[in-house]
Amino acid sequence: MRRSRFVPICALVCVLWAGVPALAQDAGVRLDTNETVFSVMVALNACGYDEGLAQSMSVREQIRSEVSQASRDPEVASALRQICRFYADHQQPDPSRNVAQYVSLALNLGTPPAFTPKLKESDLPPESIYVLGLVPLLQRYYVAAGLHGIWVRHEKDYEGLVEGYTARMREQLSATDLYLRIPSTGYLGREFVTFLEPLGSPDQANARNYGSNYYLVLSPAKDGALKFEQIRHTYLHYIFDAQLAKRAASMRKLEPLLEPVRSAPMDSSYKQDISLLATESLIKAVEARLKGGPKGAAALKEADVQVAMAEGFVLTRYFYDSLIQFEKQETGFRDYLPDILYYINVPKEKKRASEVEFAKRAAPEVLQARRSREQTLSGAAEKQLANGNLEGAEGIAQEALNTNPEDGNAAFVLAQVASFRGDMKGATSYFQQTLRNSKEPRLVAWSHIYLGRILDIQEEREAALEHYRAALGTESIAPTAKAAAEQGIKKPYQVPRQSEKQEEKDKGSED
Repeated sequence: MRRSRFVPICALVCVLWAGVPALAQDAGVRLDTNETVFSVMVALNACGYDEGLAQSMSVREQIRSEVSQASRDPEVASALRQICRFYADHQQPDPSRNVAQYVSLALNLGTPPAFTPKLKESDLPPESIYVLGLVPLLQRYYVAAGLHGIWVRHEKDYEGLVEGYTARMREQLSATDLYLRIPSTGYLGREFVTFLEPLGSPDQANARNYGSNYYLVLSPAKDGALKFEQIRHTYLHYIFDAQLAKRAASMRKLEPLLEPVRSAPMDSSYKQDISLLATESLIKAVEARLKGGPKGAAALKEADVQVAMAEGFVLTRYFYDSLIQFEKQETGFRDYLPDILYYINVPKEKKRASEVEFAKRAAPEVLQARRSREQTLSGAAEKQLANGNLEGAEGIAQEALNTNPEDGNAAFVLAQVASFRGDMKGATSYFQQTLRNSKEPRLVAWSHIYLGRILDIQEEREAALEHYRAALGTESIAPTAKAAAEQGIKKPYQVPRQSEKQEEKDKGSED
């Protein structure tokens, strides 16, 4: 029987945050392909989804032809008829939402042929739940039509797209990082992935934010055009959403600005949540400053600001002017942001907003503004934890767990709080509870990793290895989690020396 060892609080904190590599842009921010998205889009194309067909790459027509050939089989035809009836019965009044709801579903499903939802039904986005009935129909159709064989035949086509566009995407996002003076790294347990899917319309872009991860589905055009501006827009959300969400006090003081935008044409969510409004205004200001590069025409930049203001994003002008000052100094934007928010003159900006002549309509937002998760108790607890408020995070998470004992997000927050307090037993219990109640890949993978590290400290190597291996077996594991699990298998976790603890603490604050 092994002797338990006392572990100081700082050591247990390191169990969570030490040794986790920074999320390199190559790993966490990437172009990729996805067979589940492919399978859903095949079904939609077979049921009459023809949008953008004339502008699409030839591979779309090739795949459609192969699927049509397979549909001559009676069993395949029968399976397809069921899908097409479902597709017809779930049409949205807004045509742009028709495909979007299926993209949302695809991003929340596991790999074929099971297509198992990654989350409990109650945790899925409403638009995904609306078309969740597609799953059993897709399971049958996938097998009957031999979609995996079609995917394999065209896998090199898809890989060629990724290879061809990756350098251009890196160039665009690196320019954004350089402008904001931020390191080309992501954040612990987060990822931003753009899936290339030529079976969609090149005119459409579907972006989604699930938890701390951001996904974008784009279709290249036959002339090689790709909506890189939509990639950058979603990437800016990936950077700014969390930063502004942590500044609740600054956001509260801006709430009077919601009054003059009531008649603006933008989505109603921006009129109800000042954090959404401020974030979108900031993003539009950055996009305007980046338009055309450093030598871009000032008139074009100004025009973009005017359009944003007319749509209702009334802080765009303030942020745009602040960015001009930001460009004249060497401070990174992450450090400059608190000053920008602090010096907003709310009465002045409210007066300016009241004088704006709003447009009749606004351009559709790429990333659907959804805060349903953040509006839950567990989401609020996560925000408190991110702000360093352990007591607040613990209280809210416990309330969430009392309301719903199966809330895996709340258990994960409580596990982190326990670890920061040096309560190894409590941390272990809550991480185990997270594993029992959550299917979210991020929570599952990191719970296994943290449990492995705790066991390594307790010199329970074999048990620790089981958790590291389980983490690697998590579906859709993020690159950082994969690297951490592989490191755990390679050698036992060790508490860092004192000099390393400060480095990891600094790194953790950046994450």
